[in-house]
Amino acid sequence: MDHQEIAFFIISGFKKHYSLFQEMTAKVPSAFLTQQWATIERINKLRISHYDQRVQDTVNILQLHFPSNQINDHLWCEVKQVYIELLVFHPQAELAETFYNSVFCRLFHHSYFKNDYIFVNSSQSSKSQLPVEAEYRSYFPVVEGLQKTIEKIISDTGLLNEFYDVKQDIRLLQKAFLKQAPDTHHQHFKMRFDILKSPFYRNKSAYLVGRVVSCSGVQPFIIALLHHNKEKLKIDALITNASQMSLIFGFARAYFLVETHAPSALVGFLNQLMPSKTTAELYNSIGFHKHGKTEFYRAFLQHQHTNNERFSVAPGTPGMVMLVFTLPSFPYVFKVIKDQFAPSKPFGRETVLARYQLVKNHDRVGRMADTLEYSNVVIPKNRIDPKLLQLIKEKIAQSIIEDDQFITIKHLYIERRITPLNLYIQDATDEQIEDVIKDYGHAIKEMLHVNIFPGDMLLKNFGVSRHNRVIFYDYDEVQYLTEMCFKALPQTSLDDLYSGQSTLSCAPNDVFPEQMCTFVLTNPKLKAAFKRFHPELLTPTYWQNVQQDIRQHITKHVYPYPQQQRFGNHNNKKGTL
Repeated sequence: MDHQEIAFFIISGFKKHYSLFQEMTAKVPSAFLTQQWATIERINKLRISHYDQRVQDTVNILQLHFPSNQINDHLWCEVKQVYIELLVFHPQAELAETFYNSVFCRLFHHSYFKNDYIFVNSSQSSKSQLPVEAEYRSYFPVVEGLQKTIEKIISDTGLLNEFYDVKQDIRLLQKAFLKQAPDTHHQHFKMRFDILKSPFYRNKSAYLVGRVVSCSGVQPFIIALLHHNKEKLKIDALITNASQMSLIFGFARAYFLVETHAPSALVGFLNQLMPSKTTAELYNSIGFHKHGKTEFYRAFLQHQHTNNERFSVAPGTPGMVMLVFTLPSFPYVFKVIKDQFAPSKPFGRETVLARYQLVKNHDRVGRMADTLEYSNVVIPKNRIDPKLLQLIKEKIAQSIIEDDQFITIKHLYIERRITPLNLYIQDATDEQIEDVIKDYGHAIKEMLHVNIFPGDMLLKNFGVSRHNRVIFYDYDEVQYLTEMCFKALPQTSLDDLYSGQSTLSCAPNDVFPEQMCTFVLTNPKLKAAFKRFHPELLTPTYWQNVQQDIRQHITKHVYPYPQQQRFGNHNNKKGTL
C-alpha cells in the first residue's frame, strides 16, 4: 500500500463505522414508540462496543502490510497529510481524526504517538466549524401563531400522531413556560424557536432540545416525553433550569441515542445551551465517547502546559483495589488497578476490568460516574509528587513502564472528581447531613431498580457532586442485584453467646441488609437519619421485592428531573422512587 491507499482505506473504515452506528441509532424511535425497552438497551450496548470492532477490522487488514511495530516515518507523515485533505469538507471530520488515531495506535508502539503521525492536535481547530444551523430548525410563531407552531415542532419529529391529547399537552407546556421562564413573556410575533431536528432518546424517555430567542435574550429548554397510560405519548415535563438541564446531560447517566449528520454542529448547539459543559462531556453524552476521550485528553495536555502542578495522592481513604491520584486544579481523578488487593477483596484484576465495563454498558441512572479508559499514558517524573511516585513504584509496578524521565501507565481510568461522602459529612451542617444521607439512600434505591448491587456501600465509595447529588464511583464489587441472596440476620441465643460460636454462615453472595448500620453507618447521627428516611433498606424484604420486580420485567422509571416539574403529577408520586 502507498500513502494514498492507506489514507483512503482508513477513511473507508471510518465511513463503515459511522454508517453502521447511525443505522443502529435510527432503529431507536420505532422501538421507543412500541415500548421495546430491551431493544433500546441492546442498541445502547452495541453502540458502545461497535467502535472497537470497526477499528480492529481496519487494523487487521493493515497489519498484513505492516507486521512490525516499527514505523516508516516518511510514509506515515504522508499518510496523515493525505488524510487531512480528505477531511476538508467532511461532516464528521473530528470523529474521523479519532478513528485514524485509534487505528495508528493499535499498529505502532506508543513512542510514535506524536503529532507528526497522529492527531494529537486537531487539524480542524484552524478551520471554520460546521454551522450549528446544520442540526436545528427554526420556527416563527408570527406566521401561524404559538399553538400551531408548537404542533409543527412536534409534527416535524414524526411523533404528532402518537400523542394521547396533544392540544392539552401544549396548553400545559405554555403554562409551564409562563411559570418557569418569565423572560419569554413576549407576544408570539416577538420570538423564535430553534429546535434540534432529532429527539434524544434514553431509557423510556424522549427529549426535545431547543431554545426560545426573543428580545430578552435566549432561554434554553428541554421537553420530556413519556408514554401515557393509554400507550400514547404525553409531554411529561418542561425543564428550563440550567442546573437541571446539566444533570440530564450529566456524567453519571447513560449516553443519549440521537441521530446526527454533523456531530460538531450538534455539540456546538448544546454548548450554547449549556456553556458549563465541556466539549468532551457533550460528545460523551451523545454516544461518541471515543471522541469524547480525544477531546478530554487534549484538554488534559493543555492543562499541564499552562501550570506546573504535580500529580499527588487523592484526598480520602486509600482504596484497597485502586491507587487514586489527582492534579489539584484539574477536576478529575486518575485510578490504576493495584498489583495486589487487600485480603478482603477475594478477586483479581480481570474481575475489576469486567465490573468497570459492566457499569460502562449499563444504565447509570444519574448515580454512577462515567469512566474514561486509557492505555499508555505518559507522565513526566518531575511532575509527580515524591510520595505519589513512591506509591506508584510500590503499588502498581506491574502497570507501569519506567525510564529516567517518564512513567508510562499501561492502563488508567479517569473519573470526574467529586467530594468523597465521608469527607463531605465531616464539614457538613446538620441540615446538609440530613439531605445527603437521604440522597445516599435514594442513590442506592435507584441503582437497585436497574439491577445494580453496588457491593461495598461504605460512604467513602460515594461522593457528592457540585449539584449536591450523591454519586457512586467505586465499581470493584459491583454485581447484578439478581445474583445476590438477601437474608435476615439469625437470632443469637444466650447459649451461642456463652459458647462463643457464631450462627452467621455466609455464602459468597449472601447479604445481610441489617448490617448497614453496623458497618456503614457507625455514626449515631447518620444512623438515625438513615433509619428515618430509608428504614426499608435495612430489611431483606425490600431487596428481595426489587429482585422479584426485575425478574418479572417490572421496572420503575427514574426521572432525571424533579417530581414537581412533571405535568399534573404534583400530588401523584406513584411509580417514583
